[in-house]
Amino acid sequence: MKDLAVALTQRRAQHLYRTRTTVDAVEGVYAIVNGARLLNFCSNDYLGLARHPEVINALQQGAARYGVGGTAAHLVCGHHAPHHALEEELAAFAGYPRALLFSTGYMANLGIASALLGRHAAVFEDRLNHASLLDAGLSSDARFKRYAHNDIAQLQGLLNESSAAHKLIMCDGVFSMDGDIAPLPALADCARDHNAGLMIDDAHGFGVLGAQGRGVLEHFQIPTASVPIYMATLGKALGCFGAFVAGDEDVIETLIQESRPYIYTTATPPALAEATRASLRLVQTEAWRREHLRDLISTFRHGARQLGLRLLDSATPIQPIIIGAAADAVAASEKLRAQGVWISAIRPPTVPTGSARLRVTLSAAHTAHHVERLLSALEGVA
Repeated sequence: MKDLAVALTQRRAQHLYRTRTTVDAVEGVYAIVNGARLLNFCSNDYLGLARHPEVINALQQGAARYGVGGTAAHLVCGHHAPHHALEEELAAFAGYPRALLFSTGYMANLGIASALLGRHAAVFEDRLNHASLLDAGLSSDARFKRYAHNDIAQLQGLLNESSAAHKLIMCDGVFSMDGDIAPLPALADCARDHNAGLMIDDAHGFGVLGAQGRGVLEHFQIPTASVPIYMATLGKALGCFGAFVAGDEDVIETLIQESRPYIYTTATPPALAEATRASLRLVQTEAWRREHLRDLISTFRHGARQLGLRLLDSATPIQPIIIGAAADAVAASEKLRAQGVWISAIRPPTVPTGSARLRVTLSAAHTAHHVERLLSALEGVA
């Protein structure tokens, strides 16, 4: 076992030490931290639904009827009527025959890999995939291959070289640290041409992308048949908690029978499923949230370019500002907080060395005035 104290000291010296910030209260898009009221640009509450009155009321009514805890795993006595209804509604919205709830996106990805990949399989992943996807591939019995970010030619080469009986491409729909959208049409063609499966983690696209918020598949008008395994989370655009996997009957039944993270985990609270059902209805009926969010993204990018900030090519609510050195990113974040604006500094190993950044996330709960205040604060830092 390594010397923990020495390792922690090294982290501090390299400006890579992680600390938690305790939020005392939330007031809309403001977080109260140690008495300070901070305009929050860290949250993944992309549609501003986490504090919606209908969602809160559904949670309260669900708790009054079903209690607080799920009380058991789904396969014991933890699968309640709200869970089942939510699965059916998510499947219909995503356009798949069935859906299966998981406690987190991390567990869903681990569950997919553990149940669907064996030692005769190979899994292929983008180098900038989320840690949960990478860990899922690495922890499976399959041969694990990574290709350069969005490099379809390299992926094709790896697929050509593979002699595995079964091949699966696992990829983010929207990359969480860069905010760019995966080239899904090219991935789907690649999977088809090489007789490989395709799994998309749409954690940051579900609810946001597409005219109706159905995610990256709707964004590109890709049929669900081209993406046999689809995963999305419920704690971002939907403002709740959990995740789901969508697929055909065989995929979902295999997960129920063989996915250890699903089988051996207590079900999420049924009241939470009721809240998520309310949130899903709002995603479908309040399209103005996505339209407003797109306007905010455009306003921010225009203003940031005028300030000379180094942005990445992102049309999503994730708008990274590349700083470079970890120490500089931390310093910039602290300067912004002193002005009442909260943006986290993202550092290695979450992002590559030399690309530490401020990860701005926009929400439909923000106003144009909030974005103007953000840009004003960034001007001082820049």
